Amino acid sequence: MWVASHQLPQSPKSTFYSRLDETLESFGFAEKVRALCAPAYKNTKAGRPGIDPVVYLKMIMVGFFEDLPSERAIAARCADSMSIRGFLNYSLEEKTPEHSTFTVIRQRLGLEMYQQIFTLTLQALREHGLLRGKNLGIDSSVIEANASLRALVHRNTEEQYWDYVKRLAAENGIDPNDTAAVRKFDRHRPGKGSNQEWQNPHDPDAKIGRTKDGATDMIYKPEAVVDLDTGAIVQADVHPGDQADHKEMATRVLEAQQTINQASGEKPDALTVTSVTSDKGYYLVSELQALQHEGIRTVISDPIDNRRVDKLEPEEQRTVRAARRSVQSKSGKDLLRRRGMHIERSFAHILDAGGMRRTTLRGWENLNKRFKLAAAFYNLSQLMRALFGFGTPKQLAAALGRGLFVPIVFILTFASVTVHRIASGGLSLRHALADFFQLIAANKASENGFSSTGG
Repeated sequence: MWVASHQLPQSPKSTFYSRLDETLESFGFAEKVRALCAPAYKNTKAGRPGIDPVVYLKMIMVGFFEDLPSERAIAARCADSMSIRGFLNYSLEEKTPEHSTFTVIRQRLGLEMYQQIFTLTLQALREHGLLRGKNLGIDSSVIEANASLRALVHRNTEEQYWDYVKRLAAENGIDPNDTAAVRKFDRHRPGKGSNQEWQNPHDPDAKIGRTKDGATDMIYKPEAVVDLDTGAIVQADVHPGDQADHKEMATRVLEAQQTINQASGEKPDALTVTSVTSDKGYYLVSELQALQHEGIRTVISDPIDNRRVDKLEPEEQRTVRAARRSVQSKSGKDLLRRRGMHIERSFAHILDAGGMRRTTLRGWENLNKRFKLAAAFYNLSQLMRALFGFGTPKQLAAALGRGLFVPIVFILTFASVTVHRIASGGLSLRHALADFFQLIAANKASENGFSSTGG
């Protein structure tokens, strides 16, 4: 009827999460996070004690590394896995936090605290030489919002979409009950997907736009500013889905510079950025002019091939020609290649492998908080890769698989050659076994073969 708690089965931390915990302890993650979040917690004995913010962040880490999109899935995974319980410092008889606590803590911690947690990971990268802050790349992607096009309502009349279309069809002499005719009328209607006319009542911040596969849906635009020398993300924000990429681009680059200064301990007005690289969507002469005025080189291709430079003002002409020279130079082409490599990799890890391509949260602020944490955890994975050779559980599994593959191939090859020699009468079984054990001893002595692969 009764079992002592020390007799319950205990599972050691998995290799990945033990390494992750070791990485967090190396720069005092828990103590610094508790100090940052202290103003959001009241020192009172009334009510149930709040969940440790470190536990909350670790659970979000599990969701990132395990590719879990929803908070329910994260809570279930943390409750089910004994190794993750060890990572959270929860014993087997303790109840892990439920998914509802995620909402409480997320609302309690302001957006500025999430930015400070993100900066905390940048400081750890700086200590290991993984943050340069000289050559930056900027790009955006798409997050599918937790909102449906079918729930759209008109901003003025508050009509549902198809009720509004049927009314317009009837006014144009089309039978509103003829579904095919109404759909044909709507297909050729101009401005039918305007964000100025339509909104989703469940998520007013979501905008109508194109997803990665070209379909029309409710979306947000995540944006990352990446250090092209190391691959570290230095700024992460979520913007409305209908916002142009080049809007206030220079301001966002200078904000990334301030984040780098905070992580590096430099003065707030220090300027370390020497170049900014992006695609054609970020090209705007006024934004390029603002960056070049600060002495920052702009490596951004002009989307207009036959631009009439002679029609521009003298200052704009110098800006366009300087950007064109940067793109055509050897160093500029190298920065463009690195932009594609580092930024696309970060989006693949965060959105496609980190459970954020289609969000389960609603509202710009909630998504911005979650995306900043995902970018911070991506930086942690970069730090782990530099320290241990792997940054995700899949990379660790792949490394272990390669470690098992080498000795198996070695054994099979050795056995095949040995059997052939014994069959031909050129080697006895006793000498074959002696050669086999002698080769194993030599491999162990040289730390190659079995010993280097963990076999």
